Amino acid sequence: MSSTSSRWSQRGQRPVRIANCSGARTDPGFHMRRQAERGDVDFITGDYLAEINLPINKIAMDKGEHDGWEFTCWDGIEQSIDLIAQKRIKIIVNGGALNPAGLAQKVQELINKKKYDLKAGYVTGDDITERTKDGLSKGKLPAHLDSENPDIKLNPLANALQDTKARPIITAHAYMGAKGIVTALENGADIVICGRCADASPVIAAAWYWHGWQNTDYDELAGSLVAGHLIECSAYACGANFAGFDQYDLDIFVDLPFPIAEVERDGTAIITKHDNTNGIVNADVLRCQFLYEIQGAIYLNSDVSADTTNVHFEDVGKDRARMSGVKGYPPPPTTKLAVFYDAGYQAQLLANVVGYATAQKWKLFEKQIRFGLKERGVIDKFDNLEFQIVGTPEPNPRSQLRSTTYCRIFAQSPTEEPCAHIKPCWDDFVMQHLHGLHWSLDMRTAEPRPYIAFYPGLIDQNDLDEVAHVISPDGTVKSVPAKLPSKYYHLERRINFDAEVDALNANQGPTKAVRLGDIALGRSGDKGANCNFGIFPKDPAIWPWFRAFMSRAKLQELIADDWRDEYFIERMEFPDIPAVHFVVYGILGRGVLASTLLDSLGKGFADYIRDKVIEVPVDVLSSMKTTNGTNGVH
Repeated sequence: MSSTSSRWSQRGQRPVRIANCSGARTDPGFHMRRQAERGDVDFITGDYLAEINLPINKIAMDKGEHDGWEFTCWDGIEQSIDLIAQKRIKIIVNGGALNPAGLAQKVQELINKKKYDLKAGYVTGDDITERTKDGLSKGKLPAHLDSENPDIKLNPLANALQDTKARPIITAHAYMGAKGIVTALENGADIVICGRCADASPVIAAAWYWHGWQNTDYDELAGSLVAGHLIECSAYACGANFAGFDQYDLDIFVDLPFPIAEVERDGTAIITKHDNTNGIVNADVLRCQFLYEIQGAIYLNSDVSADTTNVHFEDVGKDRARMSGVKGYPPPPTTKLAVFYDAGYQAQLLANVVGYATAQKWKLFEKQIRFGLKERGVIDKFDNLEFQIVGTPEPNPRSQLRSTTYCRIFAQSPTEEPCAHIKPCWDDFVMQHLHGLHWSLDMRTAEPRPYIAFYPGLIDQNDLDEVAHVISPDGTVKSVPAKLPSKYYHLERRINFDAEVDALNANQGPTKAVRLGDIALGRSGDKGANCNFGIFPKDPAIWPWFRAFMSRAKLQELIADDWRDEYFIERMEFPDIPAVHFVVYGILGRGVLASTLLDSLGKGFADYIRDKVIEVPVDVLSSMKTTNGTNGVH
């Protein structure tokens, strides 16, 4: 192990090793300690925030039941502080959530108690709740994130927050970049606590500070942005949420490590993990992670716009894969704004039936409930009332569970009353029920519960007040404003082009029915109301056919009964991966906490599409290299 002094004396002369320790509030604190103790790293970063944390924390804070910051972040620092001091590892985390100053003060108290020569810092400026409330009171609705795309039909309830009396604002936050973090580091901070910075911003800041980049070194910053995107999701870059997991020994996916990015001076990076740990890091894993939660070819951050059209992944050793090919441009003039508001009430009720005549049973069930709600005078008072049938009975089933499906009544209403009638209505008909009906043990979920909706907006970067604060051991705080970008990138409409059918027509001939997942890997995830879906062939040899096959029309066909005319598909190709990427606008409803879908974050969408049976030319299949002895087909 290299000495601490020699490692930091090499600052800017070698790649910086940045270890991620969290991708969500639920990741235990010991992951930070593990990243510090298992090998040499220069920085540990952590992303603790999602669209769920901030409003839930705010509601609890207002009741005096929450400190505003994430406990798992504090737990990680508390477990790791001795190693951090010993190895001089710098920490950058957004676990400060609603109260970065409070967590930073607590960290500095721990540092002082331990008598370490370290300083805690924090960044402010993301919380613009009062400004947003004031604007809405004057009728000024922030521009919607998708408002500049004329093809997008926003959910009818997307602008419901304009009724601030019925749906009051809880909290609103701008997604900050790396500028404030770098400013804190330059002014002596060793542990930087952020609020709602963008997921990749801690990694950008670490690489920016280490290599001494200028804010106009766009290619370098763009590379670090993609590196941050690759490692910020817990263990996703080490084999978690990996579509190809079934080709490996399952034991290696138990107790996964978290990833490390070795970011070069030019912004390229090797993604890896500590030695002698479970999991896998390879080009396929990184392809899947790259395709997760992006929208089009231009990845936007407050500090840089990354053109990922020619992104490339290459295996360069055991559990080491290189990322390159990213081009950078000035940042956009706006950044994302997340507004959370009380949306009303929602309720869920689950009922089960067994195989025979299942379709007719669920038709009768819905008729009974709708009749009862009409009799009670509330049938027209719901924002959403859905009867979602989950599962299909197995033909000639070998067990009762294989023959069982369930119906999920999911209701949302602006006031409590309509949702409050769901369970009483069920009670009215419980002894008039259809043949074989039974229900889940816990009926408490049928009671109305308040829920939160998320409005994704835009805010001008020049309107933000981003400030870095560094705490001295005596408690004094030095505050330094972060510098605004020197220029901005003119936002253009995102690239959207369809498949070229010539390559598909040139491969006509005998075909074989296979499941799409037998020949392709992929990943999907949410961005508010929209689902991102990337897919790529297991063998690049079939790319010419595959890119032609995966057209916008084909994806709509594969979506099948889940398709609605108000959705819109955007398509992009990444030829050096090679992969096709889609954004399906509107398919997640209002998204996040307000989505009516069982898979509200779109994480299962990729495998729904990969489970489809398609016809593939025999010549195309024969060109695939053997994959675990299956010739790519199961």
